[in-house]
Amino acid sequence: MCEARILIADDHDIVRKGLRALVQEEPSWQVVADVQDGRSAVAKTQELKPDIAILDIAMPSLNGLDATKQIMKVNPDTKVLILTMHDSELLIQNVLNAGARGYLMKTDAGRDLVVAIRALLLGQTYFTQKVAQIVLDTFTGKKTTTTEGDIQSLTAKEREVVQLLAEGKSSKEAADVLNVSTKTLETHRSNIMRKLGCHSVTDVVRYAIRNHLAQA
Repeated sequence: MCEARILIADDHDIVRKGLRALVQEEPSWQVVADVQDGRSAVAKTQELKPDIAILDIAMPSLNGLDATKQIMKVNPDTKVLILTMHDSELLIQNVLNAGARGYLMKTDAGRDLVVAIRALLLGQTYFTQKVAQIVLDTFTGKKTTTTEGDIQSLTAKEREVVQLLAEGKSSKEAADVLNVSTKTLETHRSNIMRKLGCHSVTDVVRYAIRNHLAQA
């Protein structure tokens, strides 16, 4: 059995405890950190360089999609496994584009988590059955690529602004979190609305919730 150092990120305590218990059933695997948000996941990945990072999508401060992108920058050797309740085609496309190597539904975690981690450790990918079918259908042309004010058109900073606005932060509060001026934040907001075809901050919030980048 391969040794593995694993990071867990989910904002629900009971989920993290359950994942930790599943991981620790393997004697050669170690949970090096469990955190509640994406920003902490990125920081701990940079510090600890885990082999596997298990991320939820809808986390506060920084969602799993953007955390994946940042993890790929700070430590490309970390394999990201997305663990979520959501399986929309657009979300799956965005997650794979971000660099994740696996996508597992939380309802399948008890049965498949260990199998998924083993696959990633061997340099393979792992997808829940339903997700694998969506990926295959898209690849073979049975489904066309979904577009909706493409999140990929946003910069990393703009995606962070989307999430902070969706969490109810004012422009000043979001600017403080990102350590930028309010004027810069408002410029980001204007660019976001133009790229996503949104006409108000409310539209941006709806977009974020609809695409599981923030929780309702």
